[in-house]
Amino acid sequence: MSSSKGLAAAFDLGTTTIAASLVDPATGTRLAVTGAMNPQRRWGTDVLARLTAGGDPETLREMQAALAAEMERMTGVLLDQAGASPADLTQVAIAGNPSMETIALALPVDSLAHPPFRPLFSTGKSVTTLDLGWSRDYPCYLLPLPGGFVGGDLLAFLFGLPEAPAAATLFLDVGTNAEIALFDGERYLATSAAAGPAFEGGNLKCGMAALPGAVSGVEIKGDRLLLSTIAGAPPRGICGTGVLDTVAALLEQGVIDPTGRLLPAAEIESNLGNRVQEVNGMPAFILHRDAKSLVYLDQEDIRALQLAKGAMRGGMEILLGKANLSMDDVSRVVLTGSFGAVLSPDVLKKVGIFNEKMVRITGFIKEGALAGVERVLLATDGREQMEALAQMVRVIPLSGTPLFEKHFLANIDFPKKTEA
Repeated sequence: MSSSKGLAAAFDLGTTTIAASLVDPATGTRLAVTGAMNPQRRWGTDVLARLTAGGDPETLREMQAALAAEMERMTGVLLDQAGASPADLTQVAIAGNPSMETIALALPVDSLAHPPFRPLFSTGKSVTTLDLGWSRDYPCYLLPLPGGFVGGDLLAFLFGLPEAPAAATLFLDVGTNAEIALFDGERYLATSAAAGPAFEGGNLKCGMAALPGAVSGVEIKGDRLLLSTIAGAPPRGICGTGVLDTVAALLEQGVIDPTGRLLPAAEIESNLGNRVQEVNGMPAFILHRDAKSLVYLDQEDIRALQLAKGAMRGGMEILLGKANLSMDDVSRVVLTGSFGAVLSPDVLKKVGIFNEKMVRITGFIKEGALAGVERVLLATDGREQMEALAQMVRVIPLSGTPLFEKHFLANIDFPKKTEA
């Protein structure tokens, strides 16, 4: 095959998962796509754990090497899928949150690990893949980092949108961190709420990424529990959509009360009470049990989801307040994230993240950040447009602000059934 192909690889570098694709700038088409777990999770499931580990220079280099090896492997998969060779690849672009991009370059992480949480660079960075620890040398562009924990992944999501947003559009990229942006008609107000990995299934006892065997949907009909899994495989864990579906269904059935307490079996009138059992000394709701696996959600998992949704709703309210808008003023909501399934706006209302109006005005974009990285590679002035977009983003920090604490605490409980 000729080596003048000029292909480009796009990466959305998530804390839990990595998505990658191969595009042909000459035709504007996507040739291949693949996904994988981020190999750095052995150093911690969330950003702060990784930053703490990366404080040791040797560990930081190990983290970079693990990521480099996985990204090179994924690049090989993409080229194989497209029937292309390494010589056909001419550029790479990467979007990630500030921690992921900093660790990818093995730069010191101290400024991100402590207040005021500032990335070492804010404009996009042109490097080569050798700077990332790859064995092959390709020109590489890392997307800008507006500040705090708001990174290139949120910018990519905004950049990849099919049309210009209307005023009062709210953008949610929900992963290990929930990155939130509000377009007020002129600029973007953005923040990052530490959702914890609850929405991606990380950190939960049976949590897993959206891979085959992850419970992705849960329905309760009478006393019967109907589970959907990714790829229809036997259940072996639960991913973000499955967690939200389970909690929404159990709230509706009165198995979880508005304070987030999982009722003991004796207080549950239906046969669902039989599924509430102790697992490792903790009350848990059993979703699936067979000889090979036990899939459940326990009281701590429910609390983790409460903290995540309180942070997310609190973050949304802070941004709206800065723009002198209320939840009812929102004109449109655009959701993305690596849930593995489309996140139901109705479920988000049942757990108290959305209000009634938001259910009707929400759209879901699969792989929103990856689409934006592709657009940077495909547009002739993609980098210039991306840098201009970064200048339109104003980051609003949440951590340690009394106003955020107030909103967060006000949104910890689940809605009462009458509101649902």
